[in-house]
Amino acid sequence: MGEPNILHELKNHIGYLTINRPEFLNVLNKECLSEFLDILLRWKDDNDCRALIITGAGERAFSPGADINVFAREGQRTLGGREWSRYGQAVLDHLEKLGKPTVAAINGIALGGGLEMALACTFRIAAENAKLGLPEISVGIIPGWGGTQRLTRFVGEAKALELVLTGEPIGATEAMRIGLVSMVVPLTDLIAASEQLLARIIRNAPIAVRLAIEAVKGGTCLPLSEALALESNLAGLACTTDDAKEGIQAFIEKRRPVFKGR
Repeated sequence: MGEPNILHELKNHIGYLTINRPEFLNVLNKECLSEFLDILLRWKDDNDCRALIITGAGERAFSPGADINVFAREGQRTLGGREWSRYGQAVLDHLEKLGKPTVAAINGIALGGGLEMALACTFRIAAENAKLGLPEISVGIIPGWGGTQRLTRFVGEAKALELVLTGEPIGATEAMRIGLVSMVVPLTDLIAASEQLLARIIRNAPIAVRLAIEAVKGGTCLPLSEALALESNLAGLACTTDDAKEGIQAFIEKRRPVFKGR
C-alpha cells in the first residue's frame, strides 16, 4: 500500500493536513479530494480539533491545481466538466464552512484548484517563494472550484478579472498588496507563523469563534440590513452559551477564562 494522498495529524488542538503528492507537485485528483473531505468531516465534529493548517509536501508547491488528465478524460464528455467542477466546489464548500479557523500555508506555487483551495480557507499565509494564480484560461477553460467567485470577493472585480483573463501568476508580495494573502514569511517560518496566528485565536471560546466566522462570511454578500440582522441573531446565540457566562465572570474576577466549548 502506497503513501496516502493526504497526510494528517492532530496536535495541540491544531489539525495538520498535507497534500502528499510531491512527485506531481501535489496536483489534486479525485482520490486526493475524497481523502481530504473524509478528514475534514472527521475533524469537524472533533472538539479536540480547534483549527487547521493546510499545506503541500516539499518546498516547491502548495498545489498546482487539478489533474489536467481529468479534464482531458472528463471534460469532453457531456456535462463531465460541470460534474468535476461541482465535486470540487462541494469539497471546498465543506472546508469554507468547517466552523473552525483554517490557514492555507502556501509553500510555493498555488495555481488553479490549489489556489481555489487556499481561497476557501479562513486565512492565507504565503512563503516568499509563493506564486499564486488561476491559469485555466491558457488551456481554454475557466476556474471551476469557486475561483471566479471567492477571488472577486477578496480582491474586487477588476483585479479578479485581470488574474482570471490573463492567467498570469503573481508573487507573494503582490498577493499581500491586493489582499489575497495576509502575511508573507520566509519558507522556514511558514508553519510557525501559521501556528502563532491560530494559537491567538483558539485561546478564545470555540463557539464564539465559529459564530464570528459565520457572521463575517455569511454577511459578506447580504444587503447591510440583512447582514446586521444575521449578526444580531448570532450575537444573541453567543450570549446564551456557558462560555459567555464564564468569559464575563472571568473578566469581572480579573482572571483568565476557561472555555469549554459549550
